[in-house]
Amino acid sequence: IPDIFCRVAISMSYYDQNADAFIAGTLDVQMQSLYDKFLPHLAEGSHILDAGCGSGRDSRYFLQQGFVVTALDASWPLVLHARTLTGLPVLHCRFDEFVAEQPLDAIWACASLLHVPQAQLPSVMAHLALQLRSGGFFYCSFKYGVGEISRDGRHFTQLDEAGLTRLLEGLPLQVVESWQTADLRPGRQDERWLNVLLRHEDAA
Repeated sequence: IPDIFCRVAISMSYYDQNADAFIAGTLDVQMQSLYDKFLPHLAEGSHILDAGCGSGRDSRYFLQQGFVVTALDASWPLVLHARTLTGLPVLHCRFDEFVAEQPLDAIWACASLLHVPQAQLPSVMAHLALQLRSGGFFYCSFKYGVGEISRDGRHFTQLDEAGLTRLLEGLPLQVVESWQTADLRPGRQDERWLNVLLRHEDAA
């Protein structure tokens, strides 16, 4: 357990110390191809949770499209930036600390859940699923691969299709679509990502 908390703390410390560089490298990334996979499933004015919102880039876009947005991040400098960028009262908390006042229509967790240690990921996913209404949608993305790695001061849980299947066992989440993409940041095209669109399905 202490090692798990250590790995989380390492990644959070990275973002706290390198917030400006991270924002500069991600704020203007063209995300339309991913938005186009996610947003057509949502009704007008749907409530989206941007879980691990980073700079606030995606929250800002969703707001511009007329959606209701709640945003959170575990890094205080990123929370402050996202608040300024979006005008939202962005929450400073971890995924497992967030509780929705009303069931959400959708969750957007773009390149954020990958910082959760593999052993904790099923329980974090289950907690987030509890915040979704029946029929709600959940997008998430992971570096493509197997197992956990630490690189450049951050910890990553990688996922491939088989790992995704194991992760979802026992969860009320069904795969609508999964697909691989190259990293959208300039100079990072050799990095692969697993993108997943899920739908909340009640067991009943």
